Amino acid sequence: MEDNRFMSEAIRLSKESVIKHNGGPFGCVIVKNGEIIAKGLNQVTQQNDPTAHAEIVAIREACKKLNSFQLNDCDIYTSCEPCPMCLSAIYWSRPKKVYYANTHDDAAKIRFDDQFIYEEIKLNIHQRKLPFEQMMRSEALEAFDLWEKKSDKTKY
Repeated sequence: MEDNRFMSEAIRLSKESVIKHNGGPFGCVIVKNGEIIAKGLNQVTQQNDPTAHAEIVAIREACKKLNSFQLNDCDIYTSCEPCPMCLSAIYWSRPKKVYYANTHDDAAKIRFDDQFIYEEIKLNIHQRKLPFEQMMRSEALEAFDLWEKKSDKTKY
């Protein structure tokens, strides 16, 4: 079954990430028309980049290859249920389907626990553990006004 081949590659990448000291045990492949068009493995510690999760790395590569900011008609195979950041990026990229192997509970058992982020998202911005302070809203709204009036914008 093709799906097994693609998931096996995502799992292989997750193991490679551990062996090569790139970061956590996570891998991802993106498939279009039955062909792998992008691969990603976790590179957080290798690149000193907290956003270099396997899914983000693969999405960036796939979008470059497709010359598009959307993954229309693509499937994502990831070795673990996506964290909140990757889940958001996946939704923004609009793939056709996501397949995953390990669950976020499996990840939590090895101390990759994202539950606190899910809990923080539910809270009012002023109740979150990380302090947020709004400033210069009226000046920032000028960019939104420019965008709203722009006739040649690329919508997404």
